[in-house]
Amino acid sequence: QVKLVESGGGLVQSGGSLRLSCAASGNIVSISTMGWYLQTPGLKRELIAEINSDGQMDFADSVKGRFTISRDNVKNMVYLQMDNLKPEDTAVYWCHAGGVRITGRLYVRDYWGQGTQVTVSS
Repeated sequence: QVKLVESGGGLVQSGGSLRLSCAASGNIVSISTMGWYLQTPGLKRELIAEINSDGQMDFADSVKGRFTISRDNVKNMVYLQMDNLKPEDTAVYWCHAGGVRITGRLYVRDYWGQGTQVTVSS
């Protein structure tokens, strides 16, 4: 089984920074994409940033220029550096691993972390 564990959420003032980390563990052979989604109450999860195994990145328009994403393919970790945070960034942030291949299994599947709260005060 694969487990994603997030860390780094918390409370920060507007204009501040936070760094989220997500570690994937298990009998992992490869992970196609790793990324972060956010979810506010009553709304579905939306993609914030994603990076594939080749280092190609994709960002939501709302965070371009403020957030950066990086990945360690050896450690199966993904990081989200969030700068110049705004109150509207307040949400639960979810780590996502897509196209995960593990030993002994022919198909790939996706996994989610448990979510970490980010609160930005004005």
